[in-house]
Amino acid sequence: MDFAQYITQNALILIPALYIVGMVIKNTEKINDKYIPVILLFLGILGAIGIMGPSVESVIQGILVTGATVYTNQLIKQSCKKE
Repeated sequence: MDFAQYITQNALILIPALYIVGMVIKNTEKINDKYIPVILLFLGILGAIGIMGPSVESVIQGILVTGATVYTNQLIKQSCKKE
């Protein structure tokens, strides 16, 4: 799958940034794990708007980079999982 088809070059920087933020949130005990994707979605949309300016495309890019971040996290968790 070629992410470049869907996620613009400018927004790609948000994927590792959101991943790191997600790991920091995960290590805090004050926030329940089920809220992490919602928080990352909000931050992803804000980040995309900050990079690309306010537009519908920015919101879509924020959603896409958040999805890519959560998907990457799940790939890492599943590949490290011992059965």
